[in-house]
Amino acid sequence: MFLLKFPNKTLLTLAISASFASIANDNTMPTETPLSANELEVITVQGDFRQHDLQKTPASLSVLTEQNIAQRNAQNLEELVIIAPNVNFSSGSQRARYYQIRGIGERSQFQESINPSVGLIIDDIDFSGIGSIASLFDVSQTEIFRGPQGTRFGASAMAGLINITTNAPTDEFEGKIQLKAENYNGYGASIVLSGPASEQINYRLGVEQYNSDGFIENTFLKRDNTNNRDELTARGKLAITATDELTIDLTVFYFNFDNGYDAFSLDNNRKTMSDEPGFDTQKTTALASKFIYTGISVHDLIVTLTYADSDLGYGYDEDWAYVGISAPENIQNQNFAYWEYSSTDHYFRNKTTFTGDIRAVSKQNSKIFNGTTAWVAGVYYKNDDADLSRQYTYLENAFSSTFNTNTYALYAQFDSQLTTQLSLTSGLRLEKRRANYYNTDFFDDSFSDNMIGGKLVLAYQQSNDSLWYGQINRGYKAGGANTDGSLSHEFRTFSPEYVWNYEAGYKVNLLDNQAYIRAAVFYMDRRNVQAKISKTIPHNDGSSEFIIYIDNATSGINKGLELESAWQVNDVIEIYGALGLLNTKFGHFINADGKDLTGRTQAHAPNYQVNLGLNIQPSENWLMNVSFDGKDDFYFSVSHDEKSKKIEIFNASITYLQENWQLKVWSRNLFDRDYATRGFYFGNDPRDGYAAKQYTQLAEPMVFGVTFDYQF
Repeated sequence: MFLLKFPNKTLLTLAISASFASIANDNTMPTETPLSANELEVITVQGDFRQHDLQKTPASLSVLTEQNIAQRNAQNLEELVIIAPNVNFSSGSQRARYYQIRGIGERSQFQESINPSVGLIIDDIDFSGIGSIASLFDVSQTEIFRGPQGTRFGASAMAGLINITTNAPTDEFEGKIQLKAENYNGYGASIVLSGPASEQINYRLGVEQYNSDGFIENTFLKRDNTNNRDELTARGKLAITATDELTIDLTVFYFNFDNGYDAFSLDNNRKTMSDEPGFDTQKTTALASKFIYTGISVHDLIVTLTYADSDLGYGYDEDWAYVGISAPENIQNQNFAYWEYSSTDHYFRNKTTFTGDIRAVSKQNSKIFNGTTAWVAGVYYKNDDADLSRQYTYLENAFSSTFNTNTYALYAQFDSQLTTQLSLTSGLRLEKRRANYYNTDFFDDSFSDNMIGGKLVLAYQQSNDSLWYGQINRGYKAGGANTDGSLSHEFRTFSPEYVWNYEAGYKVNLLDNQAYIRAAVFYMDRRNVQAKISKTIPHNDGSSEFIIYIDNATSGINKGLELESAWQVNDVIEIYGALGLLNTKFGHFINADGKDLTGRTQAHAPNYQVNLGLNIQPSENWLMNVSFDGKDDFYFSVSHDEKSKKIEIFNASITYLQENWQLKVWSRNLFDRDYATRGFYFGNDPRDGYAAKQYTQLAEPMVFGVTFDYQF
């Protein structure tokens, strides 16, 4: 939910804060005091060890704010990230669970256990790998860190990290209400209340319910809601000033996403014929507590504890059809009569995550090395438990597994001011991960990894308006276990994957602070890439078995450019944009089907992504926005050669603004372009004898609606 008092802000403030690269507030409500004509509102990066001004942060990252969410009319993270350079997502589910940054990231999970390459953190709580519930309700900002974050976040951020921060409790009472109506029978309602409970305690409470029939028509069942969305988000936060030296922040989440899943069509359109449509559900209860104690003379002490308990259900009609689809009266080629099967595949997971982080952050008067170097040191612990039950038509008994991991880490970072303009940041993280895996196929194994990550960053603040930087980072992803018990012991486990990231960047404010540019070039050297390969195992009776498993099969190179910019042309018009260029390739790599992919582009890694936008505000009561999103085609997988189509879509909105309310008419994908977010290549249609072909899951068509916001 979002409301701005636009008429009380200058056009420059509005346009820059609404621009793609996000000049934003720092978790407070928009001020009614106008900024001067040449003053930029500062974005504060929340996800690092210390808070920084985005324009002076020596790293490639995007900060997407409330204004960006409102402009995109985004309900979920998947509808927002397309505007960030070199960020993609994979569907194959109702909502995106997996994200790719700079071409690196997982695309799905079925029976096997996986380790995410891209982390997802919401208010300090780790939701990596289960990002479907990334609702943007009452979110202050979303930070997308591109490249490995080995010092700060460790194994779950080898490719990068998405850090979501929701709005904080306020010192004065305020409330917000939002009502939304859209096509496909979509509607939403939310309310937020925030203010002081006492002199020492501020609170924030919010609830949102969102529903939609979805974009699929099931022609067999004669229903248009088999791919529906039924999403409840509730959140409570307390900011407690316990003493002058101790503050406590408490957060409680409750998510209940009870969504349908009926997304794949035998005819590659939005008309399905499933007789047993699937589901994609997640019910999560999560808590976070942060204690900040400033009473120690040398350093502040920050203790963060989080816990999340999630029940996830994911299932689909495997044949995508109904019994009888290949009966003689329903097909043209009678040779394929009764060539059909009928099955469902259901996965039920319970996942619990506990994290603990204790961190010492040096004070201004306790810098070391003659007062030139600030420092951070900390210890980290994480426990993950994931229990799976798979119910599949062709299994005699349900498959079940347990996967337990314990992660321990020590980390430190030093921020040294070498001269008045030159600074050096050095960081190191030592991480140990122990894991135990068991399943009902008589696979029982334990393994451990010792991993090292870190960074060196040299930054040159040429002037107050311009920054140059160069950095070297080392990131990593933990090893894992192959779940097929027939594999010999030497192939059961695979080792961690590592990446070296070399990056240079430039950030500058121009034209008397009415424009900015943020640019970065990078070169990533992936080593021991975890990839699916195959092996034929001969048996004593002369037979053989073909097995697909994960191994450290190859190397990879990912390189490119990221650019974000905005320009306030005059009092009425502002333009903004972002560009991501990406070139990826595998080293020597034979995939699971025995095909040589050496030198081929990696999956879900488009060569370019572009976002362009225009804000027009002819008066203080009217705001118009139009934006364009473009994306190159990309391979869906390493197991086949099928590609997506290029993406070219437009979005638009017109908003009428008053002091404490606003009414907006909006549309995403204005010209109703079809494009895919997931793709496969196999045979699944009995009407053509199960001939192999491409099948895709289509993204949302044109969605339009009306949103009313009221602030009190």
